[in-house]
Amino acid sequence: MSEGYGLVVRFALSGEGAATSFDELCDQTLEGIKAKEPGTLAYVIHVPHGEPLVRVFYELYADRAAFEAHESQPHTKRFLAEREQYLVGTEVTFLDAISGKTAG
Repeated sequence: MSEGYGLVVRFALSGEGAATSFDELCDQTLEGIKAKEPGTLAYVIHVPHGEPLVRVFYELYADRAAFEAHESQPHTKRFLAEREQYLVGTEVTFLDAISGKTAG
């Protein structure tokens, strides 16, 4: 499985109000991802058990070019610009797929 480029991002939110606003920003961003990004294979937002002020994103792209196309989209640029006001921390782990099962 030489194709597939992914990342896991952990966002720590500054409070309940920030979490609500961040989630709304995520919903708006997801509309663009669903409509305009065929190379985005998975973009899933999780709340870890017992951590209501944390969001973990799992993102999987067909390849590095699909990730770069995602990063260049207006909805993604807006998300990247606006998210910081809600956060107290971010951790990013980039992933290269070596084996596994994907849909399709």
